[in-house]
Amino acid sequence: MRIFAALSALALCFSLADYAHAQKATDRSKQKKIAETERADLRQKLNTLKRSIDKTETAKSYAADALAQSEEAISDAKRNLNDLAQEQRQTEAKLGELSKQQAALQKIVDAQQTQLAKLLREQYVAGNEDRIKLLLSGDNPNRINRELQYMGYVSRAQASLIESLRANLAAIEENQAEVQNAKQELDEIATEAREQHAILQKEKTQRSALLAQLSSKLTAQRKEVGAIERDERRLSSLVDKLAVLIQEQRKAEAAAAEKRRQERIARAQAEREKRQAQAKTRNTPDRTANGKISNPDAIEDDEPPSKTLARNELTPDAGVQDGAFAALRGRLRLPVRGDLVAKFGSKRGDGPSWKGLFIRAEEGSEVKAVAAGRVVFAEWLRGFGNLIIVDHGGQYMTIYGNNQSVLKHAGDTVKSGDVIASTGNSGGNEQSGLYFEMRHQGRAFDPLSWVTIR
Repeated sequence: MRIFAALSALALCFSLADYAHAQKATDRSKQKKIAETERADLRQKLNTLKRSIDKTETAKSYAADALAQSEEAISDAKRNLNDLAQEQRQTEAKLGELSKQQAALQKIVDAQQTQLAKLLREQYVAGNEDRIKLLLSGDNPNRINRELQYMGYVSRAQASLIESLRANLAAIEENQAEVQNAKQELDEIATEAREQHAILQKEKTQRSALLAQLSSKLTAQRKEVGAIERDERRLSSLVDKLAVLIQEQRKAEAAAAEKRRQERIARAQAEREKRQAQAKTRNTPDRTANGKISNPDAIEDDEPPSKTLARNELTPDAGVQDGAFAALRGRLRLPVRGDLVAKFGSKRGDGPSWKGLFIRAEEGSEVKAVAAGRVVFAEWLRGFGNLIIVDHGGQYMTIYGNNQSVLKHAGDTVKSGDVIASTGNSGGNEQSGLYFEMRHQGRAFDPLSWVTIR
């Protein structure tokens, strides 16, 4: 009877390995929906902010605006392709790890199945006497005792082995489900990548056609003094409004953190009072000290801009520029390799002075974050094309404009050396390259006084 039960359990264990899962939505699909919902909320806030800036400007036809849709679409497609490539690398690494786990588990299960089969054969050959029959046999009590102990040991060993085998077979089943999920995710990624490539090629063709039509009008409007001044006011307004949003978000995060802290204190106090009441001990006051240090961080007056233009070959290294942004003065590097063709403070023809640098670079060159921070804007903006703004804390921001594509989303955290965009000439710019600004408390200052170039 016991052999039959054990064999039934063994058969049940084997059948678990052949159980087929119903197909379900991949983990990636679920996570993607959550991320898209969060980004949609943030994008709505940024679009509201942009509309409020547009309302302050007089109605006028801008040639560069005709490029906005295709340039945004190109940027989105390249960003999506960048995200998909990263997802593919991560999923392939996960699949490789799952395969290793599967092989290790299968090896353990094979050994356990062999061990259990051997145990059952030995028990069958030994005769497998029933306990009741053994007790009533009238045999030597010492032998009966030994046989009963042995039978108990065998039963426990069988039960333990079967339970372990079941657990390992369940683990294999779970592993197989994860492997299948990972393979489905890779299929999804490949499909989406093909779609994004098609979109990218379509939008590039459309932009080229628009550029050919608008070439003369773009050239004329670039030379308008009023247009340049409006572009600068628009960017300054955006930075100011972003600063308000950042401040509001930080206040909300601080309030939430303070609420959690107060809740922890309340729970700890309640637990202390409960223990004190149970132990009937004297109540000892819990004194805490709390102080805040305010260290406002303002930059010095802008230093005179560099008198000569230069070729930059240095770009930010991963993780090198750590710590508070204000402490990085003199240690930063420009975000892209290329020729410095416009510098802070130099005149723009008959127009206002440059508020930043323009670094001429081949289209598609990597643009890197100069230091750690959080992306607060990653959209198209009139006059600056595909624009990305990184908040570094302490009211410092870096601004990267005229990109072919921005590769990060608003809300993303970045480290020094992270690739955040690729160079281009979006926004109606004549040359391919990067427009780069640094600001503190909304005021632009000379990046060359903060960076090392070579």
